[in-house]
Amino acid sequence: MKIKHTILVGEPMGLFIADELGKLEDVNHFSFTTCGAELNVAIGMKRLGHDVSYMTKLGNDPFGARIVNRIKELGISTDLIQFSPEHPTGFMFKSMVTDGDPSIFYFRKGSAASTLNAEDVAALDFSSYSAVHVTGITPALSETARKAVFALAKIAREQNLQFSFDPNLRLQLWPDHQLMAQCINSLAFQSDLFLPGVNEAKLLMGEVEPEKIATYYLDGGAKAVVVKLGAKGAYYATRETQGYVPGFHVEHIVDTVGAGDGFAAGVLTGLEEGLSLEKAVRRGCAIGAIQLMSKGDNDGLPSREELERFMAGEPTWRVI
Repeated sequence: MKIKHTILVGEPMGLFIADELGKLEDVNHFSFTTCGAELNVAIGMKRLGHDVSYMTKLGNDPFGARIVNRIKELGISTDLIQFSPEHPTGFMFKSMVTDGDPSIFYFRKGSAASTLNAEDVAALDFSSYSAVHVTGITPALSETARKAVFALAKIAREQNLQFSFDPNLRLQLWPDHQLMAQCINSLAFQSDLFLPGVNEAKLLMGEVEPEKIATYYLDGGAKAVVVKLGAKGAYYATRETQGYVPGFHVEHIVDTVGAGDGFAAGVLTGLEEGLSLEKAVRRGCAIGAIQLMSKGDNDGLPSREELERFMAGEPTWRVI
């Protein structure tokens, strides 16, 4: 039996988070951390005791060095990380807000991660891995990165690896809406698990009803679809089963960024542990809620003990 070990492929970046309210151009003080959708998922999975490897390219610069050191500190394998002397590590700024989504500004065009290509994927030995997770951010980075993700999907199917895909739409990274929808939908149809938000699905295929969204992607070839519904929870469906899972109560939203990645970490780890899709989705809803109450993209992702206490409704669930 193959040991459970997931490859996550994406672009990690340096993240400057505003320490005060206001427009980014007016803020004087920032805190520095690391971010990246797939990295957030990797951290969430690792904190729950799962083996993960992270594949990317970083610049040979201070941002890249700091990111790889952080990944090592978290116990995530860095064997699949390459460094580029010609291309920099991407970074971004994020505003502080008390309500709604923060403002974000990227410095990632021409980054090292955007040079990921199909040849990088072809050079990998997948024999020791059981799953691949990627988001729609990576194929938006460049044409070569797009080909790399399609190569991953193909190899996953050929080698019987679970291929999970979160659209994680970043409209500003795509040259046009048509290419975005065509690419994301094509990858979704090839996935074993597709994780769209309801608003993302509206942009991709024009529907907002969870049942219709799931049917569309299942008919296209996806094996399982989980539609994220925000505070209402999520809807899950396969060809054999379907249902709704309610969300968890969030007393105060601190930061919306990273909640979807926490949700993905919950679903993926639940399935790896043999939970039913319904119970895995419930875990995803719990971690998504926890992340909403935390500053930063991944700082609030829980340990297993914290997760179990939160899901049990204990008021002092956070372990200090």
